[in-house]
Amino acid sequence: MSYRILITEPIIGEVVDFLREHAEVVVGTRGSFDAEEVLIKAIGDFDAVISMLSTPMSRRVLEAGNRLRVVANYAVGYNNVDITAAKEFGIRVTNTPGALTEATADITWALILATIRRIPQSEAFLRQGKFDGWDPLGFLGYDLHGKTIGIIGMGRIGQAVARRAVGFGMKIIYHNRKPVSSELEQNLSATYVADYKDLVRECDVLSLNCPLTPENRHMIDSEMLQQMKRTSILINTGRGPLVDEAALAEALTSGWIAGAGLDVYEEEPIVHLALLKAPNAVLLPHIGSATYETRIRMGMMA
Repeated sequence: MSYRILITEPIIGEVVDFLREHAEVVVGTRGSFDAEEVLIKAIGDFDAVISMLSTPMSRRVLEAGNRLRVVANYAVGYNNVDITAAKEFGIRVTNTPGALTEATADITWALILATIRRIPQSEAFLRQGKFDGWDPLGFLGYDLHGKTIGIIGMGRIGQAVARRAVGFGMKIIYHNRKPVSSELEQNLSATYVADYKDLVRECDVLSLNCPLTPENRHMIDSEMLQQMKRTSILINTGRGPLVDEAALAEALTSGWIAGAGLDVYEEEPIVHLALLKAPNAVLLPHIGSATYETRIRMGMMA
């Protein structure tokens, strides 16, 4: 019997070519399998699926996969997959941890620098023909050296973000479900904070690098944003629903915080309209893992 694999969106060609040496492969067009009903009609013809975060691998979809044995999520996260249903139906679910660690840490730092030094706003100013020479008060940002970065989620990506912070001479504090090893803390000169609310109040840069759980949805809400320093910035490369976007837009507009850099959103691909209009918000279209090397590693791991 020939095995059939569905890849719900186009991925880098050499990964598809490798799979085609072993099975029949069908690659969906962009967005073609984002609807549950479309998946239900198609899934019964496949033994395995490489799914995206936008692919709704719900109970109904998994139940319709009478041949389905593997769902390989092309991401670290897997909140798009009904894990309980998959276990009931004997379907293995995999993800791609580790493959995108360094690329995501890099984009986190790209957002930190772009936000705290107001890079997009100043570039737009120049492109609009408004630059008329050096201005002693033009686009003032804040230093990073000597400041405190607070990292919520000290897994692979959080640790990679912390390693980069060492090079910027920053004080590192972190919150995690449990402390990392004392050896790692010593290597990074990182300090554990048991209550994330204390971390939020203390840091100059707040970086969210944790997975989404029912407990931490909107962990950064209006109350927490008002607890942050007026000169601090928020960076989210974890999961969109960790932050209340409406509250964040208000915080930026009202000057509760100095800026925010986001690569993930509550209702992707929709971004809250007020956030799109908010000042000093750097918004990226979920490109944290978007390097050739990383996407190849993700595909081969899947």
